[in-house]
Amino acid sequence: MTTAANDALVLDAAAQDLLFREARTANTFTDEPVTDEQVQAIYDLVKFGPTAFNQQPLRIVLVRTPEGRERLVQYMAEGNQPKTASAPLVAILAQDNEFHEELPALLPHFPQAKDLFFSDRSVRESSATLNGALQAAYFIVGVRAAGLAAGPMTGYNADALNKEFFPEGDHSVLAVVNIGKPGENAWFPRSPRLAYDEVVTTV
Repeated sequence: MTTAANDALVLDAAAQDLLFREARTANTFTDEPVTDEQVQAIYDLVKFGPTAFNQQPLRIVLVRTPEGRERLVQYMAEGNQPKTASAPLVAILAQDNEFHEELPALLPHFPQAKDLFFSDRSVRESSATLNGALQAAYFIVGVRAAGLAAGPMTGYNADALNKEFFPEGDHSVLAVVNIGKPGENAWFPRSPRLAYDEVVTTV
């Protein structure tokens, strides 16, 4: 990135690299544990990312026990199973399709939004998918801000995971994220990115 481009951003170059330019999806991890304190710090940072109606539909299940890991790994795609089995921590990111029940507390100036906009389950699910995905992206950046690597995956049997971890039917898995310090040969080659002029137009 040019100096001029760096100067256009308030975040210093080292932080830009940490969060974006040099950050990668990790496929191997060291044995160094990820603590509950680190995860709470990550969440307490990224919870401020915006969602529509402040709905905050993201729900996180931390898979720490051997039993929990076994329950999860069996439903991961074959290529994702070894890294999910060995990562220091795995987080299942899900959307709460009944997020509207929290809206009177989360949107106190407009509590009627709960029934006015979200009484229909299909509308809630669509909104939860979009806003839960936003929060999942915030979470990945938060993991990087903690000096850790994230390995987000969507290669799994979603129906089976939902039945295994969310049998009440009110939550739907969005992604599974391996978390830890990157290990040996953690990265695939960097894939190309679209240039500014290929993405941005002005009207």
